[in-house]
Amino acid sequence: MSKPVKDMIASEYARRFSDASGAVVVEIRGLDARATTAMRGSLASKGIRVTVVKNALARRTLKGGPLAALEKALKGPSALLTGAESAIILAREIVKAATAEKKIVLKAAIFDGELYEGDEGVKKLGSFPTREEAQAKVVTLVLSPARQIMGCVKTLQEKLEKGETIAKIA
Repeated sequence: MSKPVKDMIASEYARRFSDASGAVVVEIRGLDARATTAMRGSLASKGIRVTVVKNALARRTLKGGPLAALEKALKGPSALLTGAESAIILAREIVKAATAEKKIVLKAAIFDGELYEGDEGVKKLGSFPTREEAQAKVVTLVLSPARQIMGCVKTLQEKLEKGETIAKIA
C-alpha cells in the first residue's frame, strides 16, 4: 500500500475517532456476510459504528488521544466500535451480539481512559450503570428515607383519625 493511501486511511480514522471518548475492540473474523450485515445493522440502529481497521494505521492515529490505551488490543483482525452515548452502551450491545453470534471475540474496551481487557473486561464494563441509571439510583437513595418518614406520618395520621392514642417512644 502506498504512503498516500496509508495517509488517507489514517486521516479517515482520525476523523472518525476524533470525538470518541470510549470504544470497544472486537474481532469479527469468521462471520459470514449475512451475519456481519445483520450485526452492523442492529448496532447502527443504536448509533454504533463498526469500523474494521488496519492495526498499524489505527495505532498511529490513536496515539496520544483518548483511545490510546486500545493500542495493545489492536493485534490480529480488529474492528473498532464507536458512537452511542457511552462506552457502557457500546459494551452492552456488543456483548448481546456476541452472545447471539459466538464468532465475535471481545478484545478490549476503553471508558474514561481506563482499559478493560478481554472478554471479561468488556462484559464488566457492560455491567456498569450508565450516567442516567446512576443518577436514578442516587435519587432513589436520597428519596428513600423521605418515603419511610412519610409512611410513618401516614400511619400516625390514620391512627389519629380513628381516635387511637399514640404511645410515646422513648
